[in-house]
Amino acid sequence: MDIVVRGRHVDVSDRFRTHVTGKLSRADRFGLPISHIDVEVSYEPNPRQSDRAFEVELTCRGAGPVIRAEAHAQDKYAATDVALARLEERLRRASDKRRQRRAEKVLVVPAAELALTPAAEAAEPPAAQEDDDGTVWEQGPIVVRLKEHTAAPMSVAQAVEAMELVGHDFYLFRDLENGESPAVVYRRRGFDYGLIRLDGHAEQ
Repeated sequence: MDIVVRGRHVDVSDRFRTHVTGKLSRADRFGLPISHIDVEVSYEPNPRQSDRAFEVELTCRGAGPVIRAEAHAQDKYAATDVALARLEERLRRASDKRRQRRAEKVLVVPAAELALTPAAEAAEPPAAQEDDDGTVWEQGPIVVRLKEHTAAPMSVAQAVEAMELVGHDFYLFRDLENGESPAVVYRRRGFDYGLIRLDGHAEQ
């Protein structure tokens, strides 16, 4: 299992690399097919958010789904400990779900019909459990609430403006600057935005 530690706007010392590597060396104990863990440490010198100056993001990659956790704190060691605790909880839940895997029925129901669809009522999804960090987990049949929109291609700047106009934290659009492929702009916790693009070329 490879562990790669890198910094963004901050130097990463050998001491910190050793600390993080030691903490993550047992991440494979949950039995998940993890081959690579990316650790990114970033620093935003904003005096108004000194308690969130450091962000640590942990990303596990392998044959299964990508599992990620992140945390902010006043120093990078504290942020690492919080992110690691969240990652371990998600790895544990992914491991449990993998052991208990069974066929799950997925119902795609238009949002306008959700309350009136007998199939949705028959699914009877159980009450969800929400973690402290807002992650929702649940077992059993899944009801997917469908919303469809007609969208003209637009630039990233136009997507950000549209997101601000509707007051959402994210905005899905067709990226005019990237072959009209699906993309999402989203509001970050600081004072800037993020952009996620889908790469249609899967690795062989």
